[in-house]
Amino acid sequence: MMRPGGDPRSTIMPDGVVRGRWRCVVAAVYNGPVMTTDEPMRWRERAVVPGADPFVLGILNVTPDSFSDGGQWATPAGAVDAGCRMADEGADVIDVGGESTRPGSRPVSADEQIRRTEAVIAALAERFGPQGPAISIDTRSAAVAAAALSAGATLINDVSALRHDPAMAPLAVSRNAGVVLMHLQGEPETMQADPTYQDVVGEIAAFLAQRIEDAIAAGIARTRIIVDPGIGFGKTTAHNLEILARAQAFAALGVPVMIGPSRKRFIGEILNVAEPLDRRMGTAAAVAACVLAGIECVRVHDVAACRQVADMCAAIRGGAR
Repeated sequence: MMRPGGDPRSTIMPDGVVRGRWRCVVAAVYNGPVMTTDEPMRWRERAVVPGADPFVLGILNVTPDSFSDGGQWATPAGAVDAGCRMADEGADVIDVGGESTRPGSRPVSADEQIRRTEAVIAALAERFGPQGPAISIDTRSAAVAAAALSAGATLINDVSALRHDPAMAPLAVSRNAGVVLMHLQGEPETMQADPTYQDVVGEIAAFLAQRIEDAIAAGIARTRIIVDPGIGFGKTTAHNLEILARAQAFAALGVPVMIGPSRKRFIGEILNVAEPLDRRMGTAAAVAACVLAGIECVRVHDVAACRQVADMCAAIRGGAR
């Protein structure tokens, strides 16, 4: 069976694993026609627009060193099974990452990220088809994103907000991909050394507003943009709590907002829970706060529980209107 995109050099076998070697020639991507559109993205047939009922993004890290689930999905077959399980649990998007951006992490080469993610994305895209969850690639590298988009991803989740790789914005334009622009103070390797703000929410909102305008100037449609204030990325526990408490402020940016509190260190510090896997209830509480504040997208590890939390809070929010 030929993979999505029709490249004959790479084939999906019945076990869901891609056989053969394939690489996207990045330069060719940028020389192609621009295919932007003002139509909003649609996940599970719902428009991704400001004010939408919550979308749940399931985190699928195919890495050996992510803070919570590193090494858990060490094989493509195991990762594909995990992605399918998240889909069954109600994920609207499966967010696949091949590079840990936990505090203190080191960069991973584009080739290694592609090796980890490409086969998984291709197999998930084949299984889901057009009616299933969308697939996102969590990367700062345009080469990795290009391979993922050719494999079937439609969203680029870039923790650098398109700043790390100058080829990322042109790629998103040429492929009409959605982008997540996240706030990050510093770099993953050093971001938790001494994060400092005068007004954490105000400064993040100003940064994201500028990144939205820069993305639009590069040719990315506003309807293809989501922003993320970056919980845990260059923030203290106090900063993270203030972001959650004032999350409604980000609605003024005029694009959907995503927040990813899942299992993060600040939850462990508040609840005195050292093991990330034991922070599910704290994560659920943070997700509830996000949805009640009107946040459109939550990014989580525990999809089944957070899907119920998100839907229940959306019903409460709707009943209060």
